Amino acid sequence: MEIRDAQPEDYESLIAQVDEWWGGRRMRSMLPRLFFEHFADTSLVAVDSGRVIGFLCGFLSQSKANESYIHFVGVDPMYRGRGIGRRLYERFLAVAERHGRDTIRCVTSPVNKASIAFHTRMGFEIERGNGVVDGVQVDKDHDGPGEDRVLFAKKI
Repeated sequence: MEIRDAQPEDYESLIAQVDEWWGGRRMRSMLPRLFFEHFADTSLVAVDSGRVIGFLCGFLSQSKANESYIHFVGVDPMYRGRGIGRRLYERFLAVAERHGRDTIRCVTSPVNKASIAFHTRMGFEIERGNGVVDGVQVDKDHDGPGEDRVLFAKKI
């Protein structure tokens, strides 16, 4: 398996399967082509035998010079549990550090228990929110009415 920078030509194969990776949940809108065109040097793909089996879309914050942000990550369900997500995160953290960033941020939905567990295992801390859902701090209405999010930060 190889992890490399995302390329515009990676987009078509990923967008065709991303909903399937989430068990049919509509996730396509979370994966705009712009990450493969304008953030290719901070977005990554994991490739096995020429097939994209994982991705991480991230960027260096333009507003906060010491921060970077992970927008969306996915691993093909057939390849989960093999450390691919960890390797994608580690590679992104190295990119952020190389660009002088000392903080990585990301968010997830409070219903996504696997994501919450993964991020805490990776050393991310849950930031204090303005509400609690299932015992987890959340930022209520973070992404609009009813769209609560768990906010994470990691110092590197």
